[in-house]
Amino acid sequence: MSEHAIEVENLVKRYGDFEAVKGISFRVKKGEIFAFLGPNGAGKTTTVHVLTTLLKPSSGRAIVAGHDVVNEPDAVRRKIGIVFQDPSVDSELTAYENMYIHGRIYGLGGNDLKEKIERLLKFVELWEFRDKQVKTFSGGMQRRLEIARSLLHEPEILFLDEPTIGLDPQTRAHIWDYIRAMKEEHDMTVFLTTHYMDEAEQLADRIAIMDHGKIIAEGTPEELKRLVGNDVVYLRLEAPEDVKCLNAEFIRGCRLLPDGRVRLDVENATEALPRVFELASRSGIKILEATYHRPTLNDVFLHLTGREIRDEADERGAMKAKMKQRMRFGRR
Repeated sequence: MSEHAIEVENLVKRYGDFEAVKGISFRVKKGEIFAFLGPNGAGKTTTVHVLTTLLKPSSGRAIVAGHDVVNEPDAVRRKIGIVFQDPSVDSELTAYENMYIHGRIYGLGGNDLKEKIERLLKFVELWEFRDKQVKTFSGGMQRRLEIARSLLHEPEILFLDEPTIGLDPQTRAHIWDYIRAMKEEHDMTVFLTTHYMDEAEQLADRIAIMDHGKIIAEGTPEELKRLVGNDVVYLRLEAPEDVKCLNAEFIRGCRLLPDGRVRLDVENATEALPRVFELASRSGIKILEATYHRPTLNDVFLHLTGREIRDEADERGAMKAKMKQRMRFGRR
């Protein structure tokens, strides 16, 4: 039996002459949270749609929960749950009715279904709102309902496509708590797509960074941040021109920034800072302020691509419009 919940080899998805996914390969271990991190239009959602049997790949192979997504789509669907990027609950129905209909679709019924609905709605703190129409729910409440609904049939793998997009920071944090809790409670494999760096770093055991249809890096958050290499120390000096005097073996890079600060690249900021102050004191340099940060996932993306991950709504809209147009004319 394979230790992997998902195995993908040379996956390609084309829409006519547009290649949304460009021959990606990766594996997801059972019981881990695996994140696709990248800007909108990177190919994350297209990949999820292939893995969940909503789209057929143009070429390549994908095995999900031990089943081929092309040859055994029904078997795959029985093993997975999915929370789509766009809302998919029926706003005219109550929370309970949405859960009940979803359960019946998966062949659940009787007291078993009722008990699962109650347990899951309590889990996402919506039990007291079970008889309210979903159209009265906030965005965060709808998201929690979708998560509860996706767990009704006890899937082996849960796909979350941009699960907290458009939510406020407090609600996002609550959704993260639910994701961690359900993963621990059910020993579930979670496949997450996001363009939020903090979301990937907070939740994922491993991350694949995706850009323009390709995976450009993969590893744990710490492994990815090591690609950048150095911690960064920022100094504000009484006389910024004194930066030329800050030369030492432990300082890997030193430059004056346009805002007057001095940037130092060092291997370990906490160890380097006392030595920086000692060096400055010996050189007669007065430091007014010192701050530092360790590499972030945005630094990694910037290092790999030359640009930052941004929520580019216009790009996302243009991409979706292009894909829909190609699908409308049958160019698959």
